[in-house]
Amino acid sequence: MDLKVETEEMDTNQPPPIEVFANSSTLHGISHIFTYERFCIKRCLWVVCFLGSLTFFLFVCVDRIHFYLEYPHVTKLDEITTPIMTFPAVTFCNLNAFRFSRVTQNDLYHAGELLALLNQRYEIRDIHLVEESVLESLKAKADFLHFKPRPFNMREFYDRTGHDINDMMLACRFHGTECRAEDFKVVSFIPKGFLSNDN
Repeated sequence: MDLKVETEEMDTNQPPPIEVFANSSTLHGISHIFTYERFCIKRCLWVVCFLGSLTFFLFVCVDRIHFYLEYPHVTKLDEITTPIMTFPAVTFCNLNAFRFSRVTQNDLYHAGELLALLNQRYEIRDIHLVEESVLESLKAKADFLHFKPRPFNMREFYDRTGHDINDMMLACRFHGTECRAEDFKVVSFIPKGFLSNDN
């Protein structure tokens, strides 16, 4: 009696035949390959079709992955000819927005903290980072012991201490005509820039 129970338990632990898995699988064609039928020609045709489809599928996947890893891109250009060309916009990006030699004691008093030169107590901050060529002049300008501040205008400060195009433009020609500083219009904003020595 006990021997029979053990035999039944062993039978239930056996995996089902491959035909049972193939008939319940949703993979196309596999149920025709692993079948209880004895027709070898039909099964061989299904094997050939299944393997061919699988090979083609893998080929397409590999081809698309290879194409993706090439990072392809398309550049589209529209060429337009015109007899009269508009004067181009010119942009100067200078991190040193202000010239230190143009900064006055009054400028330093009002904008020293904004320019990261003075702290809230009107003292030179990070004095060990200041260049030696600038340090003496900075100390003199930061001496506010007997200083009486005057009105301050940020726009006037920016226009006066900013870089002058006359100093930057060495040569300019457009359509065979020489350009001058007056041909350029300054369009800018007031940044939280850094001071610099005159270059």
